[in-house]
Amino acid sequence: MAKKISKDVGTWPGLKVAPGEQADLKLTVSKSYSGESMRVPVHVWRGREPGPSVFISAAVHGDEINGTGTIRHIIQERPFELKAGSLVLVPVINILSFEQLSRYSPDRRDLNRTFPGSRGGSLTSRLADVIFRNIVARCDYGIDLHTAAIRRTNYPNLRADMEQEATARLATLFGAELLLNSPGPAGSLRRAAVRVGCATIVLEAGEVWKVEPSVVEYALRGIRNVLVGLKMIEGDVQQPAFRVVAEETKWMRAEKGGFLKFHVHPGDTVSAGQPLATNTTLAGKDQNTILAPREAIVLAMTTLPAVSPGDAVAHLAFPSERALRKMERTIGKLPDDSLLSRLHEDLASNVLVSDLDEPEGE
Repeated sequence: MAKKISKDVGTWPGLKVAPGEQADLKLTVSKSYSGESMRVPVHVWRGREPGPSVFISAAVHGDEINGTGTIRHIIQERPFELKAGSLVLVPVINILSFEQLSRYSPDRRDLNRTFPGSRGGSLTSRLADVIFRNIVARCDYGIDLHTAAIRRTNYPNLRADMEQEATARLATLFGAELLLNSPGPAGSLRRAAVRVGCATIVLEAGEVWKVEPSVVEYALRGIRNVLVGLKMIEGDVQQPAFRVVAEETKWMRAEKGGFLKFHVHPGDTVSAGQPLATNTTLAGKDQNTILAPREAIVLAMTTLPAVSPGDAVAHLAFPSERALRKMERTIGKLPDDSLLSRLHEDLASNVLVSDLDEPEGE
């Protein structure tokens, strides 16, 4: 990767962070109803040698706190020694929605559809502007940590614009097994960041309102890989067990109201026509079965079996048939204590999975 000239992340209002030092600061982003300052906590960690500046952020949606746990682990445990460049660690971006443990800001807007924001716009737009100007635009690279929305769980997957050279290289370094190629939604942090020259990727993994140990371990592995690849820390890049790239996804939705009986786990591969879930009445009578339209990976699932017509049930990703076959062969050889095996087991614990022809109990 071509070396980038770093922007100054050592100078903050009323604070200087010299090479080799760490410091905590709080960035004022708004005011509460009582007029008190609402401030986002930021931890700046600088290596002794010159190098790129990388921001690592979480809780752009205030209920998505797996990433918060990951960043707190880095700050508290220092699992590596930063020798070059700078890290800007932001455990909670949307402090306004975090106070409510909600996805949305108090004005009911989605911060991740509002970047780069506006100084004179809505409450959420002003928050986006402060974050963008003071953190994103000052960094060379970014890793933004997300989870599924409420009542869903995501199998770990990385999202990146692979048409952008620097972003594609960053995504490759991270070492995720499953990668979705897209520029990101309009107004998303990563899309706006890439436009101003800050190559940014997103990790989607796990559920809201939780810090899941295997998800944190997965995120830390990827972050370490990126920092090694950027020559900011010592070590070797850990290659993924396999790499699958998909450019197309689809949510499978309930046709009827009812109670679901699941037949797949997050992370499973499925064939065309394979049952994903059976929609039953509360008394257990089958209404219809939701089928996979073609070969796919189960990217995400609802964790709430009660559904209304149109509710999302399973999110499928469609890589090439060759990639799917390689993935299946590799997973079949993984030891039970591997990170991927543990992730599959942990995320599967959120849903009760049964065979299609399993008889109903009393």
